[in-house]
Amino acid sequence: MEIRIYSPELYRQGQIENQISLIWTRKFYEPGTFELHAPITDENLSLLQRGNIVGIKGANEAGVIEDIEKEESDIKNEITVKGRFLSSYMDRRLIKQTVNFNGYIEVAMRQLLSGAVAIPLVVLGDLNNFTPRAEFQVTMKNLLTYESKLSRGGAIGFRFRPDYVNRQIIFETYQGLDRTTAQHTNPRVIFSEDYNNLNNALYRFNDQNLKTYAIVGGTGEGAQRIYYDIGGGTGLDLREVFVDAKDINPDGMTSTEYKNALLTRAQENLNEMIVSETLECETAAAINFTYKEDYDLGDIVTVRKKAWNLYMNQRITEISEVYEYGGMKVVPTFGDPLPEKIKWDE
Repeated sequence: MEIRIYSPELYRQGQIENQISLIWTRKFYEPGTFELHAPITDENLSLLQRGNIVGIKGANEAGVIEDIEKEESDIKNEITVKGRFLSSYMDRRLIKQTVNFNGYIEVAMRQLLSGAVAIPLVVLGDLNNFTPRAEFQVTMKNLLTYESKLSRGGAIGFRFRPDYVNRQIIFETYQGLDRTTAQHTNPRVIFSEDYNNLNNALYRFNDQNLKTYAIVGGTGEGAQRIYYDIGGGTGLDLREVFVDAKDINPDGMTSTEYKNALLTRAQENLNEMIVSETLECETAAAINFTYKEDYDLGDIVTVRKKAWNLYMNQRITEISEVYEYGGMKVVPTFGDPLPEKIKWDE
């Protein structure tokens, strides 16, 4: 594993050769993160600067340094840098113009990026012709936030892949493969005690954020206001939420287009307000199934934990590559983690 440091313009600056540890966390619906620990040396201090790019040889992602910590004590002389992967550059942009869209989600993701203030070096990659669709109106929203919404809505991952040779950052979309025991097209991948690839397991379930039925409010006041609803549920299984969508402007839209835009906004909220059920484990990179060959980020796999009577077919939504003590382990997360902030006020 080689840790290479580049300038923001993708010029190579050097290499970290004495790292203590690196946690490289890839995420499907949002930018990944990294945390690098290294001794404080003149060379490391020179390389590990704000805005510089951290890359791993052969990786499709790279991270930008956003957080720097230096610590000196009787037992430690260490610099720690943290940051997010390059797609976090979209967090620096707004969707300023009103966008009315009805079509393929992958096309929408590309269109929103192209319509924002240009991000240096970023170009569009190949169009994959993924088929999930959406109809929406958006304006004055954070670009990264909305890209993540579309990613979840279509189960389409995205990343900024650095091309160091041509000094470009390529926006790419991708979908995982179904590798569960329920299908017969792709080779199956199972995580279980029987396969010795489900070590130090941690299961989490949380339904505090769950909503099943949304009422969305559009233009108008009082009895003249437009409302639509989506979802369902009865008894204790009914969990309601109101979505204020007055910001969606109906001008230039047919009544059907406006209705669909409101319902899309409501569905976006329901997509975020789901049951969080995840299982995290540790595994070697090449026991029974080989990481990045037999399975990868975004794939749907079968997970069995007999001792807990647990059986799931879940997407791999995160994978942490942990490099320390001269070795590397993989920590996949299956399922949808709980959001960092529960939206109690919606």
